[in-house]
Amino acid sequence: MSWLLGRNRPQQDVFTGGSDDDADKKTAGEKGGDTQLSKAERKAMEAYRFDSSALERAAEAAKTLEKSRHAREALEISKLQEVTRQQEYQTKVKEYEAHIEQAKVEQKRIDHEERRKTLIEETKQQQQRAQYQDQLARKRYDDQLTQQQRVQEENLRKQEESVARQEAMRRQTIEHEIEMKEKNRLKLLEHEMRAKAKIDRENRDINLEQIRLKAQEHRTTVLEGIKTAGTVIGAGFEAMLTDWDKVLTAAGGLSLLALGVYSAKGATGVASRYIEARIGKPNLVGETSRFAFLDAIKHPIHYIKKLRSKPQDALQGVVLNPKLEERLRDVAIATKNTRLNKGLYRNVLMHGPPGTGKTMFAKKLAEHSGMDYAIMTGGDVAPMGKDGVTAIHKVFDWSQTSRRGLLLFVDEADAFLRKRSSEKISEDLRAALNAFLYRTSEQNAKFMLVLASNTPEQFDYAINDRLDEMVEFTLPGLEERERLLRLYFDKYVLQPAAEGAKRFKLEQFDYGSVCSKMADICNGMSGREISKLGVAWQAAVYASENGVLTEKMVLDRCLAAAEQHKQKMAWLSEQERSDHKSITGAQTK
Repeated sequence: MSWLLGRNRPQQDVFTGGSDDDADKKTAGEKGGDTQLSKAERKAMEAYRFDSSALERAAEAAKTLEKSRHAREALEISKLQEVTRQQEYQTKVKEYEAHIEQAKVEQKRIDHEERRKTLIEETKQQQQRAQYQDQLARKRYDDQLTQQQRVQEENLRKQEESVARQEAMRRQTIEHEIEMKEKNRLKLLEHEMRAKAKIDRENRDINLEQIRLKAQEHRTTVLEGIKTAGTVIGAGFEAMLTDWDKVLTAAGGLSLLALGVYSAKGATGVASRYIEARIGKPNLVGETSRFAFLDAIKHPIHYIKKLRSKPQDALQGVVLNPKLEERLRDVAIATKNTRLNKGLYRNVLMHGPPGTGKTMFAKKLAEHSGMDYAIMTGGDVAPMGKDGVTAIHKVFDWSQTSRRGLLLFVDEADAFLRKRSSEKISEDLRAALNAFLYRTSEQNAKFMLVLASNTPEQFDYAINDRLDEMVEFTLPGLEERERLLRLYFDKYVLQPAAEGAKRFKLEQFDYGSVCSKMADICNGMSGREISKLGVAWQAAVYASENGVLTEKMVLDRCLAAAEQHKQKMAWLSEQERSDHKSITGAQTK
């Protein structure tokens, strides 16, 4: 209790600030000075006023409780109550802090949700802006294309109008020149006629006298000729009719003469056709292994070597995909056995990108099978015009006369074997196509037809109906490119260097490794493009100062060829590029 009283006593002093008289005086002073204080100050002073009567009663109660025998228990109870209140207060504080933390977590969750919604909304708005900008860009691009098209159409229209005006002026000029020439010619003719008429009028008597003299002389000459001819013929007939031996001899001689003339004429035609078919070469055939009399005279050594040559493997020196090589080997074996058994040859189509070995294999196939080959180009038919039909028949007639069998290879066949419904094909070319279809309507035991094309989809349907085998030649893959590079490196570099060719030496380096590197560099290149690398290496040696081919020179030439290939591909139009990609496919990888 003393603790409570001591605790409350200073507070009483603070709050009372003195006795009741002093308080009354202070209150009276305050009331007297209310007029001098503001309302805010009066409110502040009223907040510190305190009723001391309650403390006094509490002090008396404390004294009474201190005298009581239960003072200690009451103090303990008060302490326990105070501790309980403190614990309750701490519990409430913790609950309040927990509520605050929960509120913070909830606020963070709400903030996170708001940010997520904000991000979604911003993303949506960005997408909408991007779509709107894309639409604007597309619209601008379409407007530009439309504008460019209008400009091109306007330019084309102006050009056409200019050409039409020039053509009209040229036509008017020509017509005016013709008209002037005709007028001049008529004037000249009129002048000549007038001059001639004047001369005729002046020389009329002389001309009449000359005409009479000429007529009289001509009449005399004719009469004498008739008399002489009658006398001679009459004497001859009289002598012949009186001698029948002469009559029979004359009749026999005339008969034999007529028979000789007609026999010589027929024999000459037959002989000329036979010589042309056996020895002569048709105009459409550009290259052939068949015997030609003039070629044998010009190149006798080459012809003798050709006669002594033995059949070789159809794929010797040809590097292709293994599956393609297997299929071509089957074709070569079947063709050779067909010739040995005198069977009917099959018609083959070889299609694919240029430079993939179609012509080379056709020659090898003919040599392997023991046949002659003849190469013609489809582009040579169109310039012949109406003579194209006759030229086609001559080629097939010439093919029929081969004793060994003939492999007729038509390169760029789509040039004249295209669809007859196409507007680009002329009447002469359509007639040549019909002649070709007529001569290839049935299988033949004399010749084998091999067509080559880069765009076989342009063939007429009737041509596709005559094909028995279609082989696709693709661009070489990585392994095939390496084999080709090794082959041409040995042919164009190693062999000339080993033979000691003048000004041709080779630096020591790992040839196999270099060929493997170049195989990666030459991605997408055809076999023909790779073969040209050999010539490029030789040119590099001949252009060098010391005549030595180094590894750097080899790789530089390969890189230059690869860049040139890319440039060629860039020059292709969009349609050609898509066709090229569809043909090459995965083979360029």
